[in-house]
Amino acid sequence: MISRALPMSSRFRQAAFLTLLLPGCLALAGCGEKEAPAKGPAEVGIVTLQAAPVTVSTELPGRTTSTMMSEVRPQVSGILEKRLFTEGAYVRAGQQLYQIDPRLYRAARDQAKAALSSALATLAAARAKAERYRSLADSDAVSHQDRDDVIAAARQAEASVEQARANLQTAEVNLAFTRVYAPIDGKIGRSLVTPGALVTANQTSALATIQQLDPIFVDITQSSTKLLELRRALASGKVLPASATIRLKLEDGTDYPQSGVIQFSEPIVDPESGTVTLRARFPNPEGTLLPGMFVRVVAPQSVVPNALLVPQQGVERDVKGNATALIVSRDNKVEKRTFTADRAIGDKWLVMTGMKAGDRLIVEGTDKVAVGDTVKPVPVSNGK
Repeated sequence: MISRALPMSSRFRQAAFLTLLLPGCLALAGCGEKEAPAKGPAEVGIVTLQAAPVTVSTELPGRTTSTMMSEVRPQVSGILEKRLFTEGAYVRAGQQLYQIDPRLYRAARDQAKAALSSALATLAAARAKAERYRSLADSDAVSHQDRDDVIAAARQAEASVEQARANLQTAEVNLAFTRVYAPIDGKIGRSLVTPGALVTANQTSALATIQQLDPIFVDITQSSTKLLELRRALASGKVLPASATIRLKLEDGTDYPQSGVIQFSEPIVDPESGTVTLRARFPNPEGTLLPGMFVRVVAPQSVVPNALLVPQQGVERDVKGNATALIVSRDNKVEKRTFTADRAIGDKWLVMTGMKAGDRLIVEGTDKVAVGDTVKPVPVSNGK
């Protein structure tokens, strides 16, 4: 098909028609659209910082140890006849634990008793003879030398009686030592000997060990440097002394239900580790704590009288590790604040410098705003 070109006048008329039609079409195209409303300031959750006394605590490593421990050993030699306790049970002071064969010691006791009776008979005869010689000496019937010899013999008989009495007491004590008693209250461990074993008075190994577990001690190690810092802070009045009541965290991370008290601090510093040992006492009625357990001691060291706590959720760290936060100014504009955080207390940071009471910290919506933006602050309770 052969197309024809329109005449020049026809093309002008067509262009003019399109020019008149276009504004109407654009107007019609925009008839269904609505104009977007103006956007207001973003809402952010804030916490207003308030100064309050805060107890500063520290976690220190510690080991549990029994308040009293006794290694039960024999005081006489012999064959062990009986074990009279249940291993792992609680025993009372004075309770019999073992019985050693007493026959030799009973015979020695009887022999000492007979020797005492003989000495007493000899003493009676010597005293009677001395009395007769005194009366005869007064009438010159015997010489004074004979009288003195008889009196001396009577005194020697008295000494023999005392010696025999002491030997009897020794024999009775040795016989009593064949019964081995518990010296203290506490839990007794396994028996290291069985009936039929030969035990000796000078043996180095114990028959069993008794440990007193309620209350129980916890030995704590603290850096001597930290101890000096705390003493300087207390002397300067920057902090107040805290209560001596402390708490424990067990090896599995759980809290021990009973609280304890620090009893004393060692007066020397360990030259190898540079630490000072403190000893605390904890009640242990259920026997949860056993000697040798590793624990963490939560000890309050001081009270900061006017402390500021900043929720951790509103804090970030810059590339240098400095703590930063977004603050809402008086005219509701966002400002960036750099501050010094000393330590974490729960889910908050303890502020040392860079913040003041009354500052409004943004804890929610930080990803929606930038420094210099105008925002609508909404209080958030407890920083949550």
